[in-house]
Amino acid sequence: MNTQPSADIFPILILNGRPAAGKSELIAYLKALHADVRRERYHIGELKEVDDFPMLWTWFEEDDILQRHFNLPRLHTDDDGFFRYPELWHVLIVRLGQEYAKLLRDNPDLHATHTVLVEFSRGTEHGGYRAAYPYLSDAILDQGAILYIDVPYEESLRKNRRRFNPDRPDSILEHGLPDWKLERLYRAVDFHELVAGDAETIPIRGRRVPYAVFDNHDDLTTTLGPAFEARLEATLDTLWQRKMAKGS
Repeated sequence: MNTQPSADIFPILILNGRPAAGKSELIAYLKALHADVRRERYHIGELKEVDDFPMLWTWFEEDDILQRHFNLPRLHTDDDGFFRYPELWHVLIVRLGQEYAKLLRDNPDLHATHTVLVEFSRGTEHGGYRAAYPYLSDAILDQGAILYIDVPYEESLRKNRRRFNPDRPDSILEHGLPDWKLERLYRAVDFHELVAGDAETIPIRGRRVPYAVFDNHDDLTTTLGPAFEARLEATLDTLWQRKMAKGS
């Protein structure tokens, strides 16, 4: 029989923001903390990550194998690395829900101790968050809270250039996009437009999912000093209060 989620940690944190906004650095910071500090300051338990980037990268690799080794058509992407069908962006979101369901299947008591981080980025070119959120599973929507890391496009571009390591393009912390592709896919995002009517929750498939925005315009995630810690604590405390007010 499943235990109830812990009363003092987020069961699921949906982590969004432009590429290179600081999501991976924030996760690395949380993972390095002592468990008691992470729980007391940030309402975060032991961490499990569900990220769509490894799924996406596998499609790229499979398409290259088909093309180079077998002279067969690419299944998912064209020669420039864009999806052949826009629906594939939503397939990734559905798969995030499936991966979360597997975690819960294998550990029904998961949320007594763990917070699951569900991470992805979406730009309006491929539907934005307005199109993506409805494909999240019922379980994620029912228990999740959204943390959006906000940076302008120019900051995303700068940090994307800085972090890219051509020898490790599959790395969570070191992958990047060419400037022209980042511009097409992520210059325009719709998160602020989506939340304009409500300062605390986002309506998604009949639910009100709480959210909070971590302002990273001044790039606190690179230095990870006291200012970053204080802002993260305040933002997650706000999100926690909104989740408690929602009653789940």
